[in-house]
Amino acid sequence: MHATHTISLRHRPPLVLGRRALVMGILNVTPDSFSDGGSHDAVDAALAHARLMLAEGADIIDIGGESTRPGAEPVGVQEELDRVMPVIDAIRAAGIAALISIDTMKPLVAHQALEAGADIVNDVNGLQGAPEMAEIAAVMGAPVIAMHWDRDWTSDTDPMPAMQSYFQATLDIATRAGIDRQNLILDPGFGFTKTLNQNYSILRQLADLTQAFPDNGLLVGTSRKSMIGKLLDNQPSERLAGTIATTVQGYERGGHIFRVHDVAPNRDALRVAEATLYAPPENR
Repeated sequence: MHATHTISLRHRPPLVLGRRALVMGILNVTPDSFSDGGSHDAVDAALAHARLMLAEGADIIDIGGESTRPGAEPVGVQEELDRVMPVIDAIRAAGIAALISIDTMKPLVAHQALEAGADIVNDVNGLQGAPEMAEIAAVMGAPVIAMHWDRDWTSDTDPMPAMQSYFQATLDIATRAGIDRQNLILDPGFGFTKTLNQNYSILRQLADLTQAFPDNGLLVGTSRKSMIGKLLDNQPSERLAGTIATTVQGYERGGHIFRVHDVAPNRDALRVAEATLYAPPENR
């Protein structure tokens, strides 16, 4: 059901993806993210929230300094650095050794974050934006989460063939840059230019994606997104139950990492899903 992938990390033991789902806690240090903008944009608040998510069972902290919600204003390189770098520095200065991913589309931000102690690059452009991104990840020995975001996508696009074509192009870019294929984790990019029907079609067919790319891990990021809100007619703060439903279904279809705002409830749901698929741990 869940393929096992070994992800190489600098200065750390490898990260193993398999049947135990990993939880990635979202730490947006922005004033304008769609769900939690302004909640953690001060360093002390960001550090406290990182501690909370780790206490609740997060395996990775994903730090982002630029909102990608529809209509968000672009952020300059220096402004993004001013947002994310003090938070990474504070986390490492506090002796927190947890894995950190840097959620950015800017190569310079990725490079400086990795230098400061981040471990993973989370690129919403799937290595198809700035050409230097793949080169930096290769030189720094950092794995990449490559998200699908095709600006030419339309409501008539057949989701799975188009997504497979996109990710093949991403893999080709990674290979040319010298990134080990297994160090690429694919993210379908739920919500990005996709219709409601397309989002649920992709969720339903996630197993097809894992079969098409058997060497790559899979990240699922549906937390509080509009695909839930449009279906249930509710606000981001009211989308926990819907998020958990998509998390469990994503896990059942082969997902390895789950990027969420609400760590503890999603962690619990994933442990129950794991026990259902593979039996509970021994001695329980």
